[in-house]
Amino acid sequence: MRFLFVLILLAGTSIGVIYPWAMSNFSGHEIGTWRVYEQGRFKPLTVSLAARDAPVRVLVDLTARAERIVSQQRTVLTLTAASNGRTVLASTLQFNHSDNPRQASPQLPDKIFRDEAGVIAAVSPGPYIFTVGPGDADDIPMRAVDLILRSGVGEIDSRARPIGFSLMAIGLIGFLLTLRSGGGRPENPNSQPPPPPPRWGRGST
Repeated sequence: MRFLFVLILLAGTSIGVIYPWAMSNFSGHEIGTWRVYEQGRFKPLTVSLAARDAPVRVLVDLTARAERIVSQQRTVLTLTAASNGRTVLASTLQFNHSDNPRQASPQLPDKIFRDEAGVIAAVSPGPYIFTVGPGDADDIPMRAVDLILRSGVGEIDSRARPIGFSLMAIGLIGFLLTLRSGGGRPENPNSQPPPPPPRWGRGST
């Protein structure tokens, strides 16, 4: 049973964590990466998109001198995308779920945190203006901000995370219960050594 619960826990982790992460970061192909914040200044970005690029996932990399981002539910960055004067995407980014940031350089203490701004499902051919700005979390030591666009990305099944987390909970609880109960097989009475011979009466030595 213990092995079964471990398998359930691993399956839940794959469905609820690894699958959404892989779909967000590796599905489709990258259109490009652009620096939108450097030396204390934000700058808007204009990118020409084609209909064949849809859907387009918008990711933001934040380089900061920090081990992790503690935004306390405040907004670190805001992002909007507009085409033909119409806003097609508006998002707030917190970065507080990035538990494993990337190292910017072995020589620098800076870390790179990634967050997803959203998906532009339908693309009208033409220029898109992406505007990134500061949020209300003003104590984040930002060094740089990069905008990443990925084309032809796969859609994450909305059922994946709830199902995955449920399986993880079942597997973890079951595994802990097997630890409490010992989880071992009952001893075979035939495997015990035979009793010593009687010391008196028939059969005694």
